[in-house]
Amino acid sequence: MDYYYSLISPPCQSAILLAKKLGITLNLKKTNVHDPVERDALTKLNPQHTIPTLVDNGHVVWESYAIVLYLVETYAKDDTLYPKDPKVRSVVNQRLFFDIGTLYKRIIDVIHLVMKKEQPSDEQMEKLKGALDLLEQFVTERAYAAADHLTVADICLLGTVTALNWLKHDLEPFPHIRAWLERVRAEMPDYEEFSKQVADDTLAYVASRK
Repeated sequence: MDYYYSLISPPCQSAILLAKKLGITLNLKKTNVHDPVERDALTKLNPQHTIPTLVDNGHVVWESYAIVLYLVETYAKDDTLYPKDPKVRSVVNQRLFFDIGTLYKRIIDVIHLVMKKEQPSDEQMEKLKGALDLLEQFVTERAYAAADHLTVADICLLGTVTALNWLKHDLEPFPHIRAWLERVRAEMPDYEEFSKQVADDTLAYVASRK
């Protein structure tokens, strides 16, 4: 399976982490969508020329959570990571939509400003806090984001919350998020090595923007 990605992108990280958890191998293809040659090549597969993009035996999937759900429904040995029970699955789906539509949006809005050396407004920081307050509530109610065990919601949220490292954002006021992070990281194969790669790529990207 070819996987077009950028490691500094939290949505791109989700499928890599999931693949490791499922024990499947992705042929990783680092892609710079700002490079005209690479973008043109990607457009032949994905007319939106966005990353991540997955190609599995000629079948092309893009949008990060579409890829995650495709992988888990195709290659998981059981339904633990994406439960088939409609009520449990609805909570997993809600957390995924909360992640991409609320939490990730709040974080990336602030990151974009910081990268431009602009100061986020009080309103933007309050919205970010509000999203984190919600996640804190979710992982206070249960050990994981959507169930009493690890699901794809946790794997996707992990990359999003870890992106707060860009901002050196203090998670001290969120003890349950911090405990949840430790639980999820402990269940991810080779996470320490993966995390170091993300950090190294992030530092290199930030340095290139100066």
